[in-house]
Amino acid sequence: MSTRVGGALGALYPFLDDEPADVDAVLAAVATSTREKAAEIVALRGALVAEHGQRLVDCARRCAAAFSAGGTLFAFGNGGSSTDAQDVAQLFLHPPTAARPLPAISLTHDVALITALSNDVGFDVVFARQVAAFGRAGDIAVALSTSGGSTNVLCGLAEAARRGLVTVGIAGYDGGRMAESDVVEHLFVVPSASVHRVQEAQTTLYHVLWELTQQALAGEL
Repeated sequence: MSTRVGGALGALYPFLDDEPADVDAVLAAVATSTREKAAEIVALRGALVAEHGQRLVDCARRCAAAFSAGGTLFAFGNGGSSTDAQDVAQLFLHPPTAARPLPAISLTHDVALITALSNDVGFDVVFARQVAAFGRAGDIAVALSTSGGSTNVLCGLAEAARRGLVTVGIAGYDGGRMAESDVVEHLFVVPSASVHRVQEAQTTLYHVLWELTQQALAGEL
């Protein structure tokens, strides 16, 4: 049986083709592609420093004040952003260093709750209902979305704003509907059309936010 792969897929995975291939050329192409992607994310992260540096400092100070007053951080998102939300909660609650652990919860980890709400009420409310149940004025809501347009994420932010939480949005592309919303107090947009670059840079953003929050809590910011 032939394993020949053609078209765009064949260009991505030339090693799947059963016809003779120039291995050296394939390896050279992979190396070039890897270097280009690495340069792209480095440049993107550098641009974020200039764009969001002071905003991150301001947000970190707000977060530090919230934690000092007994607040809790709630993180949420869909798909890959749900994994990032869990990473945010893990980072604040169980830091990789001797840094101060801070109360943080991911609203994406309870599959039973999310599927119950989705089935019984609607997927648009899976985060808003949790914010309404657990959130208090002075807590922090961190919403992640590659597109910035996820309805359930926006509903979660709107509910957080109604209840007096500090609202933080992390989006990609041009920010989408998140950038148009008036409920996001601290917005960080990664201006890239690549989902991969967006999520890589978003990871950098929330790690920097965590570090700055730790500095602010220690009186160093």
